[in-house]
Amino acid sequence: MKHTHKELLRNLFMIVFGSAVFALGFDLFLDPNGINCGGVSGIAMLIVYATQSRWLTVGLLTVAFNLPLFLLGLHHVGKRFFFGSLLGMAVSSACFDLFAVLIPVPKVEPLVASIFGGLMIGAGLGLVFIAEASTGGVDIVARLLKMKLRNLPIGKIILCMDLCTAVATGIVYKEFNNTLYSAITLFLSSFALDKVVYGLDYSKVALIISDAHEDISKSICDQLDRGVTMLNGEGYYSHTEKTVLLCAVKRRQLAQLKEIVMTVDPNAFLILQDAHQVLGDGFKRYDRNEL
Repeated sequence: MKHTHKELLRNLFMIVFGSAVFALGFDLFLDPNGINCGGVSGIAMLIVYATQSRWLTVGLLTVAFNLPLFLLGLHHVGKRFFFGSLLGMAVSSACFDLFAVLIPVPKVEPLVASIFGGLMIGAGLGLVFIAEASTGGVDIVARLLKMKLRNLPIGKIILCMDLCTAVATGIVYKEFNNTLYSAITLFLSSFALDKVVYGLDYSKVALIISDAHEDISKSICDQLDRGVTMLNGEGYYSHTEKTVLLCAVKRRQLAQLKEIVMTVDPNAFLILQDAHQVLGDGFKRYDRNEL
């Protein structure tokens, strides 16, 4: 599916910004407290801590580990995902080392660090994934698995893959608390990732019961440019036939929809429900490769 120049620029911004947020959460909260976020960056953190080498950094190791995974991603996913993920990996790897030097580390309790670090990492990765890219590492593997396990949220896929890294953290640091804090971080990052990827993409579905259904339908079509489906219903108590209007609208149209309905019929019965990932005319088109 082709993207407009505006969409491409938006995706580039989201990749850069999301990768920077990911690296910032890692450098401010996780790495200084020995808390692991999993993935290639988490493995790199363990190697740097275990070797205490002056020359090894998380950013350099992340680049080295990602190269074969990127070749795998190019073959199975496509060029757009490959180059977007290459940008995400480059930005996050550079920010790992840059933020570690330039930004002072705040002194916080490990539990606080695990919470804020996990939320920042999950939110950052979510922005990158929405832009049809990744930061490399297990993100690429998770994206490939998502194509096979289509009903499983991508955050849960990454969480399952990263639990082994959390266990390894306690072994390397010789402290079981590090494993527990890492588990909290992984859970929260998975939660934040799914909220960003799936929670921000929602609309509203309206069910409207009114005797003025014809006028309401016409106003919705004319003013909101939304389709309306008429469903046949029957009142339980009166056993009279009712027409139920079904309409999907975007969030920004919600106030206008309520105004239309109540202006035409102040006694109308209106039910509003959240609807995630609405597909069809006026909304998103189906893409089998999307998350």
